[in-house]
Amino acid sequence: MLMMLEKDHGLTNKHIRYKQMNLLEQSIGKIARDIPGATSVFHKYGLDFCCGGSKSLDVMIKKKGIEADPVISDLHKLIDLGELSSSWNAASKAELVVHIKNRYHDIHRVQFPELIRLSARVEKVHADHPACPTGLTEHLQQMLEELELHMIDEEENLFPLILAGDISKARSIAEKLEDEHENHGRMLEIAEKMTHDISAPEDACNTWNALYLGLRTVKLDLMQHIHLENNVLFDQIKTEVSHNV
Repeated sequence: MLMMLEKDHGLTNKHIRYKQMNLLEQSIGKIARDIPGATSVFHKYGLDFCCGGSKSLDVMIKKKGIEADPVISDLHKLIDLGELSSSWNAASKAELVVHIKNRYHDIHRVQFPELIRLSARVEKVHADHPACPTGLTEHLQQMLEELELHMIDEEENLFPLILAGDISKARSIAEKLEDEHENHGRMLEIAEKMTHDISAPEDACNTWNALYLGLRTVKLDLMQHIHLENNVLFDQIKTEVSHNV
C-alpha cells in the first residue's frame, strides 16, 4: 500500500512521515522549510513563519485566533500532492548566501526607496482622506535604515565567515541577527496596521494602489528572506556547531 502511495502521488519519505505526524506539534518554521508550498498556506491565513518560526503551528494558530482545521487541511493537500518543487533546504550554505544576497538584499534596496517615494506622494495628496496612512513614509524610512544596517552586517561579517568555514564565529553573529529579525517582523506588523492590512480604499488613486501593491510584495519578500535565514541558513549553522562539539 505504501509503495502504491509513493507511485501514485510521488510522495517522498519525508512527506509520508509528515502525513503521519501531528502537524500542530511541529514548529511552523520547520513545516515551511520541509513542505513545498507551505509558505503560501501560511500567507493565506496570516501566520508568521519567519520570526515566529521556532514556535509550534498550534501556538501560532491560537495567537492568530483562527480555526486549525482549514490550515491543517491545506497542508495535507500539499503533502498528498507530493510537490517536489525547488527547495533551498537542500542547498549548501554558500548557495544560500549568494541567493539571499542577490534575491533579497539587492531587491530590498530597490523596493524600499520606491515605496518611500510613493508613500510620501500619497500622504501629501490625500492627507485629508480618513484612510490616509499618515506616518507611513517615516516608518518605511526607519525600516530601510534598520534593514540596511542589518544587511551590511550580514554582508561584511556573517557571510564572509560562512564562506570561510568559520561556523563557530558565524553562529554568535547569527544569533544577534536573528534577534534583529524579530524587530523587522514587528516593524512590518506596524506598517500593516497603518495601512488597514495593506488594503486601499475603493476610491484610491493609482499611486495609492501601486504603493500597497509594492508593500504587499515587500511583506512577502521580507518574510521569505527572514524564513530562509532563520529556519534554513542559521539552522544549518547551529546543527553544524552542535555536531562539532
